[in-house]
Amino acid sequence: MTTGSQQRLERRGAVHRLLANRSPDLLVVAGLGSAIWDAETAGETPLNFYLLGAMGSATPTALGLATAQPNKRVVALVGDAELAMGLWALATIGWRKPENLSVICLDNGRFGETGGQVSHTGVNLDLAGVAAASGIPTVRRVSDDAGVDELRELVMTGPGPVFGLVEITADMPPVAMPIRNGVIGMARFREALLGPDALKE
Repeated sequence: MTTGSQQRLERRGAVHRLLANRSPDLLVVAGLGSAIWDAETAGETPLNFYLLGAMGSATPTALGLATAQPNKRVVALVGDAELAMGLWALATIGWRKPENLSVICLDNGRFGETGGQVSHTGVNLDLAGVAAASGIPTVRRVSDDAGVDELRELVMTGPGPVFGLVEITADMPPVAMPIRNGVIGMARFREALLGPDALKE
């Protein structure tokens, strides 16, 4: 349960601060909803991979990407309910320990996609505790700008795996929807990552 601090960050500002001046080698896998909208408004790039409607898949997808691309830094940007649906991925990350992977969870204790109902992290689920218990060596709870700055440094340059729980308000900034065609989104990500030959049969 996210009870570590009464202070909470505004979600979009926190994500923009986290991804400011990002390395051109940083790959972001964003889970459905708010994480996608915030990654999109932080700076549109084909190196963002948006998992629209694939709830629970962002963290394992980022793990696979980090394993396949060990020379790239990879971030899974997810909400608390998205992460909870694929919770087993934290245990796998703690086991495999990919040094180039970070999981950033935006935790408002709500199901933002379905009307803001209280989620498990608002009641009895401590995702940072699960990450630590899973063997992830670097775990941070963040509720202020200084914490975001430290987390950004860990994401960009620190050894991983890293887990950051960013405590955010339940406010909902305007939706900023990226490209919605999954095939096109996947193709442009592959081309940006692997070059134009990646699209050839």
